[in-house]
Amino acid sequence: MLLFAANMPQNDLITIGKIVAPHGVRGDVRILPLTDFPDRFLSLKAAFIDDLGQLELESAKQHKKFVLLKFAGFNSMNDAERLRGKLIKIERKDVVKLPEGKYYIFDIIGLNVFTEDGELLGIITDVLQPGSNDVYVVKLQDKKELLIPAIKEVVKKVDIANKQMIVKLQEEMD
Repeated sequence: MLLFAANMPQNDLITIGKIVAPHGVRGDVRILPLTDFPDRFLSLKAAFIDDLGQLELESAKQHKKFVLLKFAGFNSMNDAERLRGKLIKIERKDVVKLPEGKYYIFDIIGLNVFTEDGELLGIITDVLQPGSNDVYVVKLQDKKELLIPAIKEVVKKVDIANKQMIVKLQEEMD
């Protein structure tokens, strides 16, 4: 995590939070976590901040539904105000490892979706989270959309490395 952001392609950075406001007079900022793992902030040593590059962290602590961060070199409320609205990002290699069969939404979006017979259906453009299971939005080759439930009876294989998903469409199911 010691690379400078100018050398870091943006698609290798993952957003984990948003700076919503200064907190106090010492330069702390209030962070809205945009991650399922808000505890990650407590062990974070540095982060990429939008157009400012990588900044070192001096401290982190939980505060209600927010996280309070103190970045090195930001020592007043005025300094912290310059960070308002900026996104906090980390390198892709530093994301929390998920259990087998679990995937990040940012890894699912962009996958090519194929039937079990090898027919290309389209590309996943969004992931809906309506309740009991996620639903993948697939933009078909004719520009229409197909909704695919993220259940093991339908999704037969996810191959993040090769950017593809194999599905068994419901009308094909026995």
